[in-house]
Order: sequence, then structure tokens, then C-alpha cells
Amino acid sequence: MLVISDAQAALLGALGRKPGVLLLSGTGSIVVGRNARGRWARAGGLGPALGDEGSGFWLGREWLRATVRNGNLLPALRASHGRDPVKTIAALAPDVLARASWEIGAPAEIAAEGQRQLAAGALEVARALQLGGTVNASWAGSVLADRWYRAGLIRAVARAGLRARWHRPAEAPVVAAARLAAALARA
Repeated sequence: MLVISDAQAALLGALGRKPGVLLLSGTGSIVVGRNARGRWARAGGLGPALGDEGSGFWLGREWLRATVRNGNLLPALRASHGRDPVKTIAALAPDVLARASWEIGAPAEIAAEGQRQLAAGALEVARALQLGGTVNASWAGSVLADRWYRAGLIRAVARAGLRARWHRPAEAPVVAAARLAAALARA
């Protein structure tokens, strides 16, 4: 029996059998990679209490922290003490990114830091797997569906020193997992 994570399934869906890295940012975030020998590595993915830098939750939380610093405490209290604080806070990400795309200041700074953190994870994974030269890279998750944020992430990866060849995800993670299960059943 073979068990893989949803992030690993997303990488297989995005890149197929090619070695490379996947940057995933939705409610949470993680960077996973696989080399030509089938070895896996990861950075992040530690959940909202310990990480998830560059994720929807992280973007929303940083935005709430900025509003508290500006003297507006009520939105942060409502979000953090509701029924599902992680979901509520992550739901702020689209507004943060919309503001960041045209507004200087806190939203743009938050978005840039999230992109930088995800890029650092990609570099860490590529180094751990010894993916030299130009690295295949792709993305997944609702936050990286935002074209503006994804474009900034691609630039941040280049600034971090990782040469990447970007690939649009080839198929959904669930399709890749089903394909892998069918191949294992035949083996």
C-alpha cells in the first residue's frame, strides 16, 4: 500500500513524472518537491499555529494584525473568536490581494512577504533534493489561482536565486491520485 499526501498528489497532477517543486497556497501552504530518483522533500505545511506562510490564513492574519496596529481591534476580535477562526481569517485573503494589487502600504507589504516566504520554501526544497540547473515548478491552491499574486511569486522565486521553468498544472490532484492508484492496482 502507498500513501501520499494531498500536496504530493497535487505535485503529481501538476508535473506528472517530472522532477520539480510545487508551491501550494490555499487556506494553508506547503512546498513539496520530488527528484528524478523519486525522493520527496517539503518545506512548510505546519498548519496555522506554526507556519503556513504565504497562505490565505497567513495573509488574512497579517492583515488583521496591521488593522490592529492602526487602532481597529474589532475585526480581529470578531475573526479570531468566531466559530471557525481559520476559515474566517483565510476568507480575508482575496480582499488583501485585491488591495495589494493596486494599493501601496500594508496590503502590498503583506503580499510581498508571503511571496518571499513561499519562494524561500521552494529554494529550500530544491536544495534538499539537489535539483540543479533549471527546476520544473508549478502551483496549486486557491490563493495561487490569483494571477497577480502568482506573478509576484514567480518573480520572488527568481529573486531567491532559483531558476525555474514554470508549468501550468496538467491535471487536478484527485486525477493524479486516481491514476497512481490504478497503476498500483495493475502492478
